[in-house]
Amino acid sequence: MPNVAEPDPQPSAPIEQPGCESAALLLPGAALPTCGARAESTSLPLPFTRSGATRARWALDAGMRRVWRRAKRFMPDALFLCLSHWRHVRRWPNLVKPRTFNEFILRRCLHPEPQWSMLADKLAVREFVKQRIGEAHLVPLIATPEVFDRALYDCLPNAFVMKANHGCGYVKIVYDKRQTSYDELKRLAQQWLAEDFYRASRERHYRAIEPRLYFEQLLLDQSGHVPADLKLNMFGRDANGEPIIYAGIVSDRFGTPHGDVFDVRWNRVDVAVGHYPQSAIAPPAPPHWDEIVRLATRLADGLGYVRVDLYVPDGKILFGELTFTPGAGVFPFHPDRIDYEWGRLFEATLDNEKRSGRKYFKQGSTV
Repeated sequence: MPNVAEPDPQPSAPIEQPGCESAALLLPGAALPTCGARAESTSLPLPFTRSGATRARWALDAGMRRVWRRAKRFMPDALFLCLSHWRHVRRWPNLVKPRTFNEFILRRCLHPEPQWSMLADKLAVREFVKQRIGEAHLVPLIATPEVFDRALYDCLPNAFVMKANHGCGYVKIVYDKRQTSYDELKRLAQQWLAEDFYRASRERHYRAIEPRLYFEQLLLDQSGHVPADLKLNMFGRDANGEPIIYAGIVSDRFGTPHGDVFDVRWNRVDVAVGHYPQSAIAPPAPPHWDEIVRLATRLADGLGYVRVDLYVPDGKILFGELTFTPGAGVFPFHPDRIDYEWGRLFEATLDNEKRSGRKYFKQGSTV
């Protein structure tokens, strides 16, 4: 096994349940209702102090949620996505002539490009990243086991991250293995590998990804914290050739998180990041912002709209993932006008590709 520097013992992080990391701006930690049963609210007893009307409304909502959980298993994908969009965005989507960002994403969920399965596979995409921007920008792997057994667990370093490759939110951070048992990790790994991520959100390109478990080096900055990860929404280039980028970042996401969104010149824009409040003072641009933009643009070249996730611990730029259907088309924007503005940007990327005659990256291509 590769040697990995072990940080000072720290409390083990709680399990991060598979959630909605694929949301357009959301980073791990906030709750969005885009991932099927895992995102549904659980039933909790109401305090006796609540009014009868409130209890009645809650009972009705709980009943509707139960009906939804049962019915959605039998719904065709298009109906499921349209109803999910209506539930969370409060509009019936137009899939024939999409106008909003969410509508374009819904259409992508139903009509994926074949290469997205490979590029959304968090293990398979590493070769693409190596070809595009170099191996130095990949988070070091510790193991990609066929089977997770006690022998492998014993060989793992004291600190690591356990992940699965076939969806979003499959992340378990271990700061100190002595505080995390083999049995706990084994149960979690079995749960992940048994889940069909496509069935949860109906993003069809996930169907072709074979679930795999893998272990990465734990990234910590000089202060001992997990670094923020940048989620860069890439909309191609404007008429002057400048990249059109909206980057979401959550600061202190395992403490008191705040979320902010910035344009390509690191000007903060008025868009909410999930349920996180904006920072009182906008965080400064990460080190080497121009190089981040260059690398993200290189990764996105030929892919149309894509969200590129990067980690930047102490100025080092490392790849996270590529996401083609962030939010699964049911992400409510705040303010709502951004859904339409980003829809126009999305449509412009399609028009630019048609006018230029450029070909998208195809399966089997290296660059």
